[in-house]
Amino acid sequence: MLIPHDTRIALDAVVGLVNTTPEESGDADPLADVAGLYAFVQQYSVSGVGSLGEEDRKAVLAVRQRFADVFAAPDPRTAAELVNGLVASAGTTPQLTDHDGYDWHVHYFAPGASIADHLAADGGMALAFIVVAGEQERLRRCEAPDCGHAFVDLSRNRSRRYCDSRTCGNRLHVAAYRARRKAATN
Repeated sequence: MLIPHDTRIALDAVVGLVNTTPEESGDADPLADVAGLYAFVQQYSVSGVGSLGEEDRKAVLAVRQRFADVFAAPDPRTAAELVNGLVASAGTTPQLTDHDGYDWHVHYFAPGASIADHLAADGGMALAFIVVAGEQERLRRCEAPDCGHAFVDLSRNRSRRYCDSRTCGNRLHVAAYRARRKAATN
């Protein structure tokens, strides 16, 4: 599946935001304060962000839940309805831009938009790209029993099962190997 650079960046931010949910991260909410929101903005290189406050943080938490709802959507129609609502609430204003050394790409948020509208517009359109391509099943949750992180399966054959094969996947494979070895010795 060929995904444009700007869509991939937006999908990474969507996944990153969904995975900040305390139930997903297993830790305290990294967005529990405005400093955490600034750290998220920095980590995902969200452009055009000015000063942030508590209202911005609360609005981003609401967007986070809406993104999580798209990942949990049982079918493309439901996902489309959720994405449509998300994008409409952000008041999208598509425009071409070429900032920070990137070639021309589309920003869907209005100039001066809040961080929540910025994330909702760009992330919502990235999710729309996946749904329009008929690839909603690529929006997945890690199958490791103690994980559940969101990820976008971009593997050629749609076979990815874990958010990170080096951690969750490897941990489960090692556990299965040890269980087989133990059973063989008994």
